[in-house]
Amino acid sequence: MMLDPARSYDLIGDVHGCALTLERLLDRLGYHKQGGVWRHPSRMAVFLGDIIDRGPRIREALHIVHDMVVAGQALCIMGNHEFNALGWSTPALPGSGQRYVRERTPRHARLLNETLTQFEQHPGDWHDFLKWFYELPLFVDAQRFRVVHACWDNGLIEPLRSLFPNGCIDEHFLQASAEPGSFACTVFDRLLRGTDMRLPHGLTLTGGDGLTRSFFRTKFWEDDPQTYGDIVFQPDALPDPVARTPLSRDEKNNLLRYGVHEPLLFVGHYWRSGKPAPIRSNLACLDYSAVLYGKLVAYRLDAETRLDPHKFVWVDVERPEELR
Repeated sequence: MMLDPARSYDLIGDVHGCALTLERLLDRLGYHKQGGVWRHPSRMAVFLGDIIDRGPRIREALHIVHDMVVAGQALCIMGNHEFNALGWSTPALPGSGQRYVRERTPRHARLLNETLTQFEQHPGDWHDFLKWFYELPLFVDAQRFRVVHACWDNGLIEPLRSLFPNGCIDEHFLQASAEPGSFACTVFDRLLRGTDMRLPHGLTLTGGDGLTRSFFRTKFWEDDPQTYGDIVFQPDALPDPVARTPLSRDEKNNLLRYGVHEPLLFVGHYWRSGKPAPIRSNLACLDYSAVLYGKLVAYRLDAETRLDPHKFVWVDVERPEELR
């Protein structure tokens, strides 16, 4: 998908149903609501996915983003939560041994619960949004910069591009992802969830979100990591003995690397905290945990080819009085 190189862009991290916060951020970025749509005279918004789930105004957030996209004021890529919603509502292929692409387990139901609850009285609206999710590309390569929800993996994006030149997948590809280890499954997992590694010795970790996992999320850009602690990239720290565990040669060789000379890359997904800043000169994560009373963050991209720490713009998400 080609973006006009003459335009300037505002890249915006995971919204997760924080519609009022999104409106505050758009206002701060100089967008104004005209004819029901947020517009900017010379810039365009690029949303990094995960508009739905968890937050208090999911339907409103979707309408804001969708209406901007339709009006040519924004582009939005797919996040793992939009993919989850499609998988939850799409029947699996006959003979696959499951009813839906994403099995309707209690854990999966919990993740989608807020979204489904908020759309209960608006089934037609939800149906329309599910159809629209197929128009959200999995990646955008605008030459001088790239966007993907979690992880840019050229080895997967090139063959995916040959199947879907604009990055937008279809229902058949979604259904194929139900087969573990398939190309479709690997694409969604890597691009929308990132890279991970199994914890050693059968260990599991219960994260701040209450979910217990046997894997931890890893960086995909470290040049010379030596230990597990060098590559962990998630809010939950590894136990000290695990963090000090040396990486084996095989583990090092299997790590993905996004080179420092590659084009600018913007991702969401990773629940960052603290003051928004580049991870390195060509890589920024714009997810600063807005729905957990963190920050909703944007990066104002003009013609630069290296990230400028001063061009991050954000809105702090205030806790309602009754939660303080």
